[in-house]
Formats: sequence, structure tokens, C-alpha cells
Amino acid sequence: MTDCLMVGLGGFIGSVCRFMISKLPLSAEGSFPLNTFIINILGAFAIGCIAAAAGKDLDPRAVLFLKVGICGGFTTFSTFSLETFKLMEAGAWATAVIYVCSSTLLGILAVFSAQYLLR
Repeated sequence: MTDCLMVGLGGFIGSVCRFMISKLPLSAEGSFPLNTFIINILGAFAIGCIAAAAGKDLDPRAVLFLKVGICGGFTTFSTFSLETFKLMEAGAWATAVIYVCSSTLLGILAVFSAQYLLR
């Protein structure tokens, strides 16, 4: 139960931070989505730091709070990036490429399909 509370609290913080950054007037409508880009890169950097620190005596609940909670609420791109890095680090380059390409293409196709079906 404590683990769920840690994740939930972190998720709240991450989601609010994402919302606040998304409201910054950084790019015009229809241009490069700079706000989301910044969120994704910051999230990927943060989860990289947390994953590195997790191997150095970081409390498991702190890892849940930071990695699953804050980073998960902030952006799932951070998890996607970390998982891809771990595949590459393990030498599973083909799997990493398949994961990146299929996630990207199928994600876009899923949005397109949902939009098409609901219009």
C-alpha cells in the first residue's frame, strides 16, 4: 500500500509539472511541439539519473516515487527511452530498433485509428 502511495504522490507531482510546462508559450500552434519535446528530453534525462542513482543505495521507495511516480506522471517517453537504452546496453540492438520503430509507428497508427473511428 505504501508503494502505491509513493507512486501516486510522485505521479501527481509529475503530472502537474508536465501541465505547467505545456502551458509555457514556447511554440506557435502547428509548429514544432517544443513544449512536449522539452518534457520528453527532461524526463529522459531525469530517469537516466534516477536509474544510475538506484544502483547506489537509493531507497527502493524513493526509486518508485521518482522513477515510476514523477517520471511516469511527467512523461512515459522517459521510460521508453530507458528501456531502449537497456536493450542497447545489453547488446540487443535489433530488439531496440524494432521496439522504437514499432512503438512509434503503431502509436501514431493507434491515434489515427481512434480519430478515424470516433469522427
